[in-house]
Amino acid sequence: MMNLLLAILAETPLTEVTLDTQVAAESSPSLWALSLKGGFIMIPLLLLSLLTIYIFVERMLALRAAAKEDATFMQRIKDYIHTGDIESALNLCKKNTTPVARLIEKGITRLGRPMNDVLVAIENAGNIEVAKLERRFSWVATTAAGAPMLGFLGTVLGMVNAFYSMASAGEAADITTLSSGIYEALVTTVAGLIVGIIAMFAYNLLVSRVSSVVNQLEASTMEFMDLLNEPADKK
Repeated sequence: MMNLLLAILAETPLTEVTLDTQVAAESSPSLWALSLKGGFIMIPLLLLSLLTIYIFVERMLALRAAAKEDATFMQRIKDYIHTGDIESALNLCKKNTTPVARLIEKGITRLGRPMNDVLVAIENAGNIEVAKLERRFSWVATTAAGAPMLGFLGTVLGMVNAFYSMASAGEAADITTLSSGIYEALVTTVAGLIVGIIAMFAYNLLVSRVSSVVNQLEASTMEFMDLLNEPADKK
């Protein structure tokens, strides 16, 4: 096998191999050239991709800020409540801009009421916080589902145009006309799948980050409720 390969290389001049490589590279379309071949369907796909990137970055920054934990926050809340310094506990919550602090603040404002009322108030505040964290997620989910469909639509329209051009050419039509139209039509499918796959992974990552924040909220809520349920002699 090695001898055969050497024989082939020996019979083929180096200049011909170089020229063939250059021709193949020049004949390969660039990403920009392929994008231009996709037609007007590429415009909404581009807009959806830019929107998805913006929402993903903005939400990730917001979720990172929401997930920040102060190791001493709950301990200080406990100390204030044990000493009856409710005003200082509220001030500490107001100084923190995290969802956990807002939940604990809501619970502190309900002190003195039945425990079930306190828990319901905290849960309602938690639902509001989760809704804030999931803001604009629907756009990313819509992109994940809609981008491939737009790509398929562009492909169908391109195939219709390709067969129409071939039919209009009559006897002058050849396989080159059809193959050119088909590859141009498939560009939108590729673009739609790329945008949809990126949006799907982005959405799942955002959802997982929200779940981690929700776990933090639930843990802090349980810790706060345990604090309120402690016997008086332990306070």
